[in-house]
Amino acid sequence: MTARIVSIGTALPDTRVTQSTLRDLFAAQPGFDRKAQRLVGAAFDAAAIDTRHVVLPQLAGTAVDGLPVRDGDTLLMPPTGARNDEYRRTAPGLFAAASRAAIEGSGYSTDAVTHVVTVSCTGMFAPGPDYHLVRDLGLSPTVERYHLGFIGCAAAIPALRLAARIVGNDPAAVVLVACTELCSLHWQTSSHPDQIVAASVFADGAGAAVVASGDPSREGLDLDGFATHVTDDGEKDMAWTVGDSGFEMTLTPEVPRIIGREISAIAADVLGDLADVDAWAVHPGGRSILDRVESALGLDAEALAPSREVLRRHGNMSSATLLFILRDLLADPALKDGDSVAAMAFGPGLTVEAATLTARRASA
Repeated sequence: MTARIVSIGTALPDTRVTQSTLRDLFAAQPGFDRKAQRLVGAAFDAAAIDTRHVVLPQLAGTAVDGLPVRDGDTLLMPPTGARNDEYRRTAPGLFAAASRAAIEGSGYSTDAVTHVVTVSCTGMFAPGPDYHLVRDLGLSPTVERYHLGFIGCAAAIPALRLAARIVGNDPAAVVLVACTELCSLHWQTSSHPDQIVAASVFADGAGAAVVASGDPSREGLDLDGFATHVTDDGEKDMAWTVGDSGFEMTLTPEVPRIIGREISAIAADVLGDLADVDAWAVHPGGRSILDRVESALGLDAEALAPSREVLRRHGNMSSATLLFILRDLLADPALKDGDSVAAMAFGPGLTVEAATLTARRASA
């Protein structure tokens, strides 16, 4: 039985801040010399991002109670526990908002949901987001729950793979997949190039999908196949560790180069004939990653337009980002019944996750 994404919902924090505002704030940090300030300006301006959403209004200059992250123009470095407390306070609402939107658009009731798969790498607590979704959405207390943590930007694809396998084993299953990432909680006020690059792209957001067995009366995206590939190098170039002052992201300039060097062989291996792909959903880890993928695969400029548009409006929301792209593709009338969609995302390792999907439009 083919599993199908029948609906996708998204949610964003209320605070929307321009890239230029965040650039100027980060460049103004005490101890940043002219070289660091130039690097901040170059990284933020080259990111191809206009706006990002964050759960911290303080970053947009709004004075509120909560996590102490700013004193005037000086960014503070609260301890990991305080950052995680803010995650625990704010993440469940975004998980629930995206999930409600997905369920409302699916044609299923909350009573129909049999499984919940949650995804996040920006916080942790127990009972966790999976438990809170059952309570917040009024799901059955017998719903099976799974949580995928610390997989990073690529995690939406393994979550969809798990959902597809559940539905393949039980055609009556209705699986809710929900990804929420609050990357802004882990800003590091460091002039190290890796931290500047991370600060220039990461943002907050949530995406959710309802996956069920294919039904001719429901539009959606059939989940046809999945593949994963670990590159020969890159283990130290994309990493995510827990520090005393938040989670510390390593994202070196080698990441786009590694992807650009290896993506052609990987794509041919996991996706087959690229000429058969009608639409692309590539995780925009950054503008340079999209540029390398486009060049290496010989794609035309429009192929990655959906990925670039999500990056421009929202930044890199880690695992949730791919669901935003798939949502936009699903809503695009240019995507016809039977069209092939290739999805790819990149995570620590360096790991490439891929999926092949087929667009399904409701029969008359």
